[in-house]
Amino acid sequence: MEKNIHARFDTQIILPELAKEAVEPHADLRPKTFEEYPGQDRICSNLKIYTQAAKLRDKMLDHCLFYGPPGLGKTTLAGIIATTMGCHMKVTSGPVLERAADLVGILANLEPNTLLFIDEIHRLPANVEEILYSAMEDMRLDVLVGQGPTARAVKFSLPPFCLVGATTRAGAISAPLRDRFGIQEHLDFYSAEELSRIIMRSAGIMQVPIHAEAADLLAKRCRGTPRVANQLLKRVLDFALVAKKQIVDTDIVSAALHRLGIDTEGLSHMDRDFLRIMQDRYEGGPVGLEAIAAALNEEKSTLEDVFEPYLVFKGFVLRTARGRVLSSMAKEHLSHF
Repeated sequence: MEKNIHARFDTQIILPELAKEAVEPHADLRPKTFEEYPGQDRICSNLKIYTQAAKLRDKMLDHCLFYGPPGLGKTTLAGIIATTMGCHMKVTSGPVLERAADLVGILANLEPNTLLFIDEIHRLPANVEEILYSAMEDMRLDVLVGQGPTARAVKFSLPPFCLVGATTRAGAISAPLRDRFGIQEHLDFYSAEELSRIIMRSAGIMQVPIHAEAADLLAKRCRGTPRVANQLLKRVLDFALVAKKQIVDTDIVSAALHRLGIDTEGLSHMDRDFLRIMQDRYEGGPVGLEAIAAALNEEKSTLEDVFEPYLVFKGFVLRTARGRVLSSMAKEHLSHF
């Protein structure tokens, strides 16, 4: 069956009848409530209590810091908090706030009871980060006006607001800023069962029928990440449409993942190249991440944020004081390719 599907992909493009149905690949798949949010049960349970307590006090929620690998739902959680609290959400990111004036402008124009979400908060410049200290702790802006002997500090009161910061590198945030977050939560990789529920939910929103077995198979290849799960689901739907499949089954999922180069452990071509570099050039390590990045012609930060966390989570790469070491599990996995 899989061979026939590959042949059809390689020989022709078929305009499918399914394209006439109400399938919306760009539909908003983000959960809007804690009940719709699969996984991270401990975090969601605690946040329900925190938000309920804040509403009972008629106060804004304490400042929150969410950290963990990309694609695990940090932005989504911020949106759910804003919806639960019934407040407006303003979104920005660390790299955008290059000057102190950029952040001062945002804070000075905040409406009362606003949730300010700063993605990649670890990338805030030091002079911009310092503006947040008094803003978070005292709801006040301290702005220096003038220069030299005539310079003076002017204080502005801020309306109540909640700052939610998201980062893939909690260790890169300075201690003074990190300590001002009253709620700090680490998001973990999702289980295959949780990802299967996410896939079934997303397929339902896009009005695409999918077998539960197909969702389970796809969930095992999603690197424990909801963002990857939704991305792979959309690509599988592309293959299913071209193959004129009336329902997404395990055959089309297997064929699509094979074409995408996603193996049974959810590793991509880049993941396997990462491991092969360690095995072939450095005899399994220890080796520094800079050397691996140079060999792959890739940025070190990309490897550190995107690829390495999952490889460490799966036990394929061991981080030691001397460098990265390839595990026996990784060597066994590479022997099949």
